[in-house]
Amino acid sequence: MPVRDSGLSRRFNPPVISLALFLALPLLASWPVQAQTDANTAAAWRATSRLGYGPTPATAQAAEQNPKAWAASQINAAYAASQRAPNIPPDIAQFNQPIGKLAQDFRAEREARKDAKQAARPPGAPMAADMSDALGFSRDMTQTAAAWRLMSCSDPALENPLLARMTEFWFNHLNVYVGKGPVRPFVGHYVVNVIRANALGKFEDLLLASARHPAMLFYLDQAQSNARGLNENYARELMELHTLGVDAGYTQNDVRELARILTGWTVGLPQGEGFRFAERLHDSGSKTLLGRPFNQGGVREGEDAIRMLARHPATAKRIAKRLATTFVSDQPPQALVDQLAATFTRSQGDMALVMRTLVESPEFWKADNTLFKTPLDFACSALTAGGGAKERREIQLTLGFLAQAGQPLHGWQTPDGYKTDAATWLAPEALTRRADYAMTLGNRINEPTYLQPFLSPVSRERIAREQPATRTGLTLASPDFMSK
Repeated sequence: MPVRDSGLSRRFNPPVISLALFLALPLLASWPVQAQTDANTAAAWRATSRLGYGPTPATAQAAEQNPKAWAASQINAAYAASQRAPNIPPDIAQFNQPIGKLAQDFRAEREARKDAKQAARPPGAPMAADMSDALGFSRDMTQTAAAWRLMSCSDPALENPLLARMTEFWFNHLNVYVGKGPVRPFVGHYVVNVIRANALGKFEDLLLASARHPAMLFYLDQAQSNARGLNENYARELMELHTLGVDAGYTQNDVRELARILTGWTVGLPQGEGFRFAERLHDSGSKTLLGRPFNQGGVREGEDAIRMLARHPATAKRIAKRLATTFVSDQPPQALVDQLAATFTRSQGDMALVMRTLVESPEFWKADNTLFKTPLDFACSALTAGGGAKERREIQLTLGFLAQAGQPLHGWQTPDGYKTDAATWLAPEALTRRADYAMTLGNRINEPTYLQPFLSPVSRERIAREQPATRTGLTLASPDFMSK
């Protein structure tokens, strides 16, 4: 499923685009927008759009009956789903093969590339089928992984919506970049077996699973770090971004000591392994991290150091702030952040309990705490309104939109992850792209009439005056739909 320019701007009737923008552009002048007047309807929109990607005909009714009870029920449902194997359609499931098989096929691809460079083929002569298949392995893994992300975020029959949302949150926090060659074949496996599997469990288990996965080991160069050639990239980002935060008071010496502790954490591709601890590459000398000595040796040093960082009070504050800005407001109340951090600390990072604290807080439900959808939020919401991403062309269209909108799947180069605030994503050019995407997708799906109660009276009246063929796209392009 190649990502390519979908040619959106060439396919539209200008008056239709203008109408879509007429509905969307008021966001620039009047953000935030409050779409609903009925309290339960507004709360149901908030719950389904923040703990998932918007209502479906089934969840709309259930959420409106008792929004707070519905929201609380999603946490247990999402945790239970995370403990089950993912429901990946067989035609795209190859990205989730056992790690040993992925390592074996990646090695074969590397060998095929060497052979292809050395082979003297006449100009225009076809490549052998087995070599062609091998050379396309990483490409196939990234494309099928991207397809799964879009299918899982938009179809509750495939994935619990809150679990899909938490997978997005944690992948962004523990970001890896698919454009770095060795990461490519492993990114989908990382999403499913590290992020999804631990999304509502203990944070330290998630952090350890990330640290031991080849996607992260390759991305931040930990696989190349050893006692003779120390690489501090992963150690630095582990402290600055994944746990403590840049202002937590650690020093450059702490970064170096953590890098020494983690020497020997590598990838065993020749052995068909993902993570491998190589004792001969480990720095066996004494180290001190944040005032604590580490001299027990072996892989246990790194495990203990990562758990210590995961349980640190600064980590609790950092995770709490990021959760609050993602699920409540770009500028969340400090009282909420403190409450989330307290639950994180008390439970040793039990994310199901932290999320329960969040959805039970009055701040989560307060109308003044508004959020604007990122491009990925918007795309997943639009696909959800259409019944899920089920066709190849919808997936290609969406991947093209995300690339043009500045949020390509698995495509952020630096380890800090995408921004989620309205200031980053709310701009005229961005709204134009959203309107384009909404109108194209709207031509392919039935009108989601069940969304009408969630729109403002102004939007409903304006959309009702248009032809049925354009109403779906206009609904998706409305300012109400872009809020969550």
